[in-house]
Amino acid sequence: MPEPIGLSRTLQSRHVAMISIGGIIGAGLFVGSSAAIASIGPAVIFSYIIAGLLILLSMRMLGELALANPEIGFFTNYARKVLGHGWGFVGGWLYWYFWMIVVAVEALAGAIILNQWIALPVWLIGLVLLACLTVVNLFSARSYGEFEFWFSSIKVAAIIVFILVTGAYVLGLSAHPGPDFSNLVKFGGFAPFGALSALAGVATVIFSLTGAEIATVAAVESKKPARAIASMTTTLTARVLLFYVASMFLILCTVAWTGIKPGTSPFVAALVQVGIPGAALVMNLVVLTAVLSCLNSGLYVTSRVLFALAANGDAPQALVALNRRKVPVRAILTGSAFGYAALIASVVSPTGVFSFLVNASGAAMLLLYLMVGTAQIRHRISMAPGELEALGFKMWLFPWLSYAAQLGILAVLIAMAFFPDLASQLYTTMVFVTVLWLLYFALRKTNRLYLAA
Repeated sequence: MPEPIGLSRTLQSRHVAMISIGGIIGAGLFVGSSAAIASIGPAVIFSYIIAGLLILLSMRMLGELALANPEIGFFTNYARKVLGHGWGFVGGWLYWYFWMIVVAVEALAGAIILNQWIALPVWLIGLVLLACLTVVNLFSARSYGEFEFWFSSIKVAAIIVFILVTGAYVLGLSAHPGPDFSNLVKFGGFAPFGALSALAGVATVIFSLTGAEIATVAAVESKKPARAIASMTTTLTARVLLFYVASMFLILCTVAWTGIKPGTSPFVAALVQVGIPGAALVMNLVVLTAVLSCLNSGLYVTSRVLFALAANGDAPQALVALNRRKVPVRAILTGSAFGYAALIASVVSPTGVFSFLVNASGAAMLLLYLMVGTAQIRHRISMAPGELEALGFKMWLFPWLSYAAQLGILAVLIAMAFFPDLASQLYTTMVFVTVLWLLYFALRKTNRLYLAA
């Protein structure tokens, strides 16, 4: 069953480009990276490189599927076409669930930052943030795109300035006496916890790099969706990954990794070392921007995924309805309502219900990337010679790099089982996926799902 034509085509290429960037650069880079640095040391640079390569290869496979199937559009529906309707059902709901949790987490993170300046309960600030960005999404896809364009522009500008300032410091072009990379080896060596720690660290850092696939959702509302997806999933992803690696390298050159504490921003520590006044305030504002960007994108994605699920008979048909601005209002409000519920759960039961909800989304994106990779391999193998020649955008060195990416993601999932915090996320996510499959079979048996012929 094809998705109904009706969503607007008002997003421009600049919007889709910045939406893709916004999906990758979030609080996970500006704050979350501190935990990885503290547990791995300077070798975390290689953790980010390996994780970045896995994401880049996954995005390349996604780009090939997008250009070969321009009529598909939505991220999870490539698996639906190639692997079967059940994979589309499970993948779609898993993806929606992942971003619904992101909405609650980012609203909470933004509220905690604003609580430093606004004397209101954290939960109330979170609800207000969620309500404000829900209104933005209700106006039009263009309004979402404009907000995300400027949010992402601020993040990119902040990273570029950071790289220039710390790069000048490390190379001795500022007050520093000369080029100095000694912090990379001074405190216990480059890999103080052993070389294998860098490989194990991939399981920790890869989650901060996910999100580039948002471009495939947003591109549906652009004028040339397939071409936009193909471009965003490779060139732009590579640039953003370069931002990550360059930032981590310069942070570890500027400050001693032993002084970086989990939960604090390593960017602040580096700017303080360089001597930038008001570094903490500046980075708090940048992190707030990153949080609002992810919250904005989360609301957008949850609504469009619900729309796609409904269009394929996997969700109530009422969610397909559009208003006169071609916005799926019911899907937006439904996603927002679940976000409110999750946010309230974070206050009422932070270590119970909310902890379970977060854990159930822990390995979701890796499983989804694995699904897309499997679809790309099967789709390429099934293509006729003429179709293959006409394909202008292909996975590099097929099939070997495709297999390598799949094996790499599987290795990360297996590695998660050896870390207590990550293991709970892996197992809880697998339970959730099992529930989705059982629900799919139950609904199919009662003929409550549309099944493609």
